[in-house]
Amino acid sequence: MKLKVIKTSSALLLSFLIIFSFIMGCADFLVPSRQSYYEDGSIKSYKFVTLEENDSLPCSAGESSYVKTKNMTAKLFGFLPLKNVSVNYYDKLSVFVGGFPFGVKFYTGGVLVVSTSEVVTENGSINPAEKAGLMSNDVITKCNGKDITEAKELTKMIENCEGNAIEVTYLRGGAEYTATLVPVISKEEGTYKTGMWIKDSGAGIGTVTYVLPEDNSFGGLGHGICDSKTGEVLPIGKGNLMDVNLNGIEKGEVGDPGELKGYFSGAKLGAVIKNTECGVFGIYNKKPKEAVRLCQIGLRSEIKSGKASVICTLDDSGPTEYEIEISAINSGAEKNSNKCFTVKITDPRLIEKTGGIVQGMSGSPILQNEKLIGAVTHVFVNDPTKGYGIFIENMLSAADTE
Repeated sequence: MKLKVIKTSSALLLSFLIIFSFIMGCADFLVPSRQSYYEDGSIKSYKFVTLEENDSLPCSAGESSYVKTKNMTAKLFGFLPLKNVSVNYYDKLSVFVGGFPFGVKFYTGGVLVVSTSEVVTENGSINPAEKAGLMSNDVITKCNGKDITEAKELTKMIENCEGNAIEVTYLRGGAEYTATLVPVISKEEGTYKTGMWIKDSGAGIGTVTYVLPEDNSFGGLGHGICDSKTGEVLPIGKGNLMDVNLNGIEKGEVGDPGELKGYFSGAKLGAVIKNTECGVFGIYNKKPKEAVRLCQIGLRSEIKSGKASVICTLDDSGPTEYEIEISAINSGAEKNSNKCFTVKITDPRLIEKTGGIVQGMSGSPILQNEKLIGAVTHVFVNDPTKGYGIFIENMLSAADTE
């Protein structure tokens, strides 16, 4: 009898633990870790879960000048801590909607190490750069105490080193370091090499997402300008915002995303200031003529699965609005995420012209219920009609933080 009671009690306890764990998991899934509201809005309520301010993490200035952040704790049944929740309160900000192309010419503020490789010598293969501790995305600013701004300067100093070690100063993650490089003679070329592939500048084309009315600052692309080999966001020392003329479209197909083709007209329109995971940001010298539609931003909490529209420029007819569908909304996406929801092109006009999402459309603004909710960022290689979008909140946060 006693054994039966113990077995029954154990079974009941196990059942309770399974049910409780299930409730905990569901609650954790249903309550996003990041939530957004307007300043005059109320926090969403949940069954079995309450949100309470965390006194150890009080209300702060937040992530940008447009938002104040409250750090809260989600509690199951009002007493059991479940997770920390970041609640953002936004001003009802209005911006000019983009949808027109921009070009950027940028310089890395030194010499960027794109990658390193082995140098074949008479005595075998060696990678002097790797041996010295240098890595992809390091930015070399000095060589033997001399400031370096161009790749050809550094290459010349290496080739003329006569086998002597050289000291380089470089930046990594915002911190400054030094390394000693010992160049070796390449068996194939007969010159001193370090195994570094380097560059000092680059260029690209994207789409403007928004322009702020008060100062003509802008955000575009929705993701960073990245190195083609490493995929890392390139550090920008300075950059020029350039006028772009589009002159063709390479349609996207399965396995080939396609692209908008264009060229710089030569006109400098402003400056590019930041290159981040969530977009490229800068300022126009004056308000661009295409920036005419003023629109309020839409928060992640307002976005719904279903119909929306995207604005992009494909030719000299200017920004045009096309129908899309939004799905798979990740309301809890982190502030540095540029893949916050899924986009599907449904407008036959756009599919006919481009095949879907193509390179150069990144940054194209997405509207739902007459609000700017985000921008196109990536295309699915196996289906060019589908891709990812970023929340406009994430772009504004990246633009306004150091």
